Amino acid sequence: MSYWFHRNPLKATSNLTFELAGVSTDDKTRQIFAQMRQTRNKLLEMLTDPNHDMATMEKAVNDYFSLLLGLIQPFEENESENKLRRAIKYRWTNSLLGTVVKEQQDSVYEAASMAINVGLWYTKHAAKLAAKEEPDMEEAKEVHKCLKIAAGVFTYVKDDLIGRLSDNTENAIDTDSRVLDAYIGQCTGEAQEVTLARAVEMKHSASLIAALSHETSQLYQKADDALQSLDIKVVGKWRKYFQLKCEFYKAYAYCYQGETLLAQDKCGEAVRGLQEGVKCYEKSEALCREYASAKGLGTFARPANHLFFRKLGPVLKRTLEKCERENGMIYHQKVAYDPPILELKATYGLAAPEPYTPPALNPLWSKEVYEKMNSKMAPKPQEDKEKKDKPAELPPVKEKETPMSEKDPGNFSGCVLS
Repeated sequence: MSYWFHRNPLKATSNLTFELAGVSTDDKTRQIFAQMRQTRNKLLEMLTDPNHDMATMEKAVNDYFSLLLGLIQPFEENESENKLRRAIKYRWTNSLLGTVVKEQQDSVYEAASMAINVGLWYTKHAAKLAAKEEPDMEEAKEVHKCLKIAAGVFTYVKDDLIGRLSDNTENAIDTDSRVLDAYIGQCTGEAQEVTLARAVEMKHSASLIAALSHETSQLYQKADDALQSLDIKVVGKWRKYFQLKCEFYKAYAYCYQGETLLAQDKCGEAVRGLQEGVKCYEKSEALCREYASAKGLGTFARPANHLFFRKLGPVLKRTLEKCERENGMIYHQKVAYDPPILELKATYGLAAPEPYTPPALNPLWSKEVYEKMNSKMAPKPQEDKEKKDKPAELPPVKEKETPMSEKDPGNFSGCVLS
């Protein structure tokens, strides 16, 4: 499934030395900051390459986050906030805003920003596996799992971290709950696409496929709705991706609902639903063209080139012609003006974010070590100056390219992940 998924770029960040003169007072405290520098640099380097395996990435993430936690969680019972939380200034770009930098002197901001990059890596790793000419069943499962993990990471950032940030009001920044909702919806929807393709390939019941298609369409609708109040110049291309997927899976739902209704001798309803399905499919084709011409960042999808997409149009038209023939010769049922309502609830195959649990505190940290840290020597935030001086921009992250096959699969569904 080369170029089936839209991917926004990774966030860029400035290099951190963690050299806090006066804050670290002995070898143990200096060792922590040295380890933080090394593990952060290693994680940032790995995030640029989607070819790493999940276990290697998980270890790199845990190595850094277990140390970063020592700058976030309180060590004293009567301590409302870790005394080192605001000791370091972090600079990050945002996945939708190019090279513009946002600064915060807050380790929670660092945790949220790095976690978002981790979530993006899982989506890119999934896309890399999906782009293979013939992924095996284990790789298809890994794609499904990666997308659910990514959704869980974005959910963790939204539910556990962004509420603790003091400055979180700018348009379309990654820690905006609307942007995170869109990422959660996208990852969940894409994971459900894998389930749906499997159901089509294994020729499960038309009612189940219709229900899964409807649920998938709704996930993309919610993701699009989340971005509705943001600047169209920033999120326009991303929204077109959600809209074309929404209409495509709505067409899928009407196609398989038509088969279900015909089997129930409701041929008039089937005809009207299939007519609507054809309209949705044609709308998704138009949206593919609009998406292709829209300006935006990241790795772009080419859904209209895929056999999985191309197959649906002819299937819809053949099923509609069949129902029209049957209705004209046998049923003679009235075709309603309005299409049948898609009140379809899937009982199997629904995807959900996989809950993310941050790692435990690194053993290098202890209450004794924390007490030796001299927070009075840490740089203090200079709020007035920061508002006047615009931070210098950062260059985009150089992400590793991965080969993508554009060969049509030879299976029934037209999806290599089925």
